[in-house]
Amino acid sequence: MPVAAPDSFQRMALQAQAPPAWLLDPGPHADIVLSTRLRVMRNLTGHRFPHAADRAELTEIQTKVIAAAGELEVHRTLTNAERDYLVGCRLISPEFQWTEFGRSLLLDESRTLSIMVNEEDHLRFQAVVAGWAPEVVEALVRKGVDNLGIQVDYAWNSQWGYLASSPANAGSGIRHSAMFHLIGLAQSKRLPSVIRALADKGMVVRGLFGESSRAVGAFIQVSILRHVESSFTGACEYLIDEERKARRELEVAQIIDQVRRAREFAIGSRALSLADAVRILGWMRWAAEMGEPGCPTNVREVDRCLTRLEIHPTLGEAIAGRQRADTIRTLLNA
Repeated sequence: MPVAAPDSFQRMALQAQAPPAWLLDPGPHADIVLSTRLRVMRNLTGHRFPHAADRAELTEIQTKVIAAAGELEVHRTLTNAERDYLVGCRLISPEFQWTEFGRSLLLDESRTLSIMVNEEDHLRFQAVVAGWAPEVVEALVRKGVDNLGIQVDYAWNSQWGYLASSPANAGSGIRHSAMFHLIGLAQSKRLPSVIRALADKGMVVRGLFGESSRAVGAFIQVSILRHVESSFTGACEYLIDEERKARRELEVAQIIDQVRRAREFAIGSRALSLADAVRILGWMRWAAEMGEPGCPTNVREVDRCLTRLEIHPTLGEAIAGRQRADTIRTLLNA
């Protein structure tokens, strides 16, 4: 009989909770755009950046921020299970060193807005909403930044703008991003050229889980830092249009065959690598739109499954592989 993972009960409890709002709301163009995110960096005036601050100063920063947090939920520590879940839900970055001294996470009730304390900068605000909704996500983040700014002073300079731990991030401190599922462009072999075109325009293209991941399963994250917002908006709307054209031109019978193969592979596998699990869910997301029998009926069912794939397995790849396979079989009712 297989031995359950030591934190399996906690993982089940997290999965039983209501997911973040973006995983419940279909959102505009949700068949192509999983979510829209906006991040804002801020640092507190009169304090060294986190990499240069000692424990006493990190504690002081943490205390100031928590005191100003109002009704936000405060997490001073995270378990491995919570960290994996929050990374999967896009509420914290994979690089957030949650075990280091002075780190905290603040969350609003709907899990739409999160604030990482003492990450690379003192504060990393971010909001995530469903589908393609840049205006909505910007309003949410700006409200959070402004509300906290009533209680604390942000470090700002007339020459450089808002000061940052990394000089490249100084200025507005804003980073726009959106998560796409471009299976049509991938199947038509156009995705590599589209990615190169985006890079030529100053866009950053990553995989589903940020800087260290690849564009597996036709999932890509597009972001921009220093360019004007209209460049990002135009690029994303171009992607949506091109993906719709590509999907209309695909041979449906061939795609259905690949969906069925992916389903059979998932049902027959006792363990799955992260890459294989993402590829399978990429096909299932397409199948949800097509109404293919034996597959999920809603893309958000698939997206919720993407949050539970053991991105950074702390109990070993063997256990993580079995958990991924179990998660996907549950999704497929197999």
